[in-house]
Amino acid sequence: MLKAETLHERTLPASSRVFVVLPALNEETSLRLLLERIERAMLDASLPFEVIVVDDGSTDRTAEVALEYSEWVPLRLIQHPVNLGLGTSIRDGLLEAVRRANPQDILVTLDADNTHTPELIIRLVRMIREGHDVVIASRFRPGSRVRGVPVLRSLLSFAASLLLRVLFPIKGVRDYTSGYRAYRAGVFQTVLANEGEAFFDQDGFQVMVDILLKLRRDPNLIFGEAPMILRYDVKEGASKMDVVKTTKDTLALIARRRLGE
Repeated sequence: MLKAETLHERTLPASSRVFVVLPALNEETSLRLLLERIERAMLDASLPFEVIVVDDGSTDRTAEVALEYSEWVPLRLIQHPVNLGLGTSIRDGLLEAVRRANPQDILVTLDADNTHTPELIIRLVRMIREGHDVVIASRFRPGSRVRGVPVLRSLLSFAASLLLRVLFPIKGVRDYTSGYRAYRAGVFQTVLANEGEAFFDQDGFQVMVDILLKLRRDPNLIFGEAPMILRYDVKEGASKMDVVKTTKDTLALIARRRLGE
């Protein structure tokens, strides 16, 4: 069981930094606009921030774009020589953020393809400062909007939400598969102190589900959600997700976790 933390440890000062982790695969066009929007949102809210781009074996200019922006945006680039999968990118990005963060800092993950509106970071940060440990940008809250997502993928996401809420209920959580989240840095610092990097043992899209299923072991953590605007209608290029493979991998993960593995 993870170590319980006091209310004092949860209280975040206004000066807490925000580390934005961006897993990216062939996103040179989208990344340019996204970094501009992140910078504008952070400056407008007077939030000290740092961006961590994880280039997962891109064959375009994703890495070059990140390096160009690092000249005026606080940005670190992690490069994988080949594509290793979303799970590995999330792991490497979060590990780098945790190494650089204080317990009161805030870690945010979101997609690099501009489908996630970065302006929502401000609300996620506010909820962490109000006392949450984990906040999810959710498709299943009043006020959320989804544009351009294929019907089949929407149905699978809704079915996954229902199944996971029945088998692994977490108070305050409806969207288990959303990759747009904020975490209090101390949560992962405690996890890594107790479990090490083996905590991150999924290499595919099911990593987002697995992180929640593992964090739910700690009854002291407070989870919350904010309504999200998902803009697949502005996405350039095809989705990186293999829907069939992701569905199979997620169902296999659910079965293992249900059996206590």
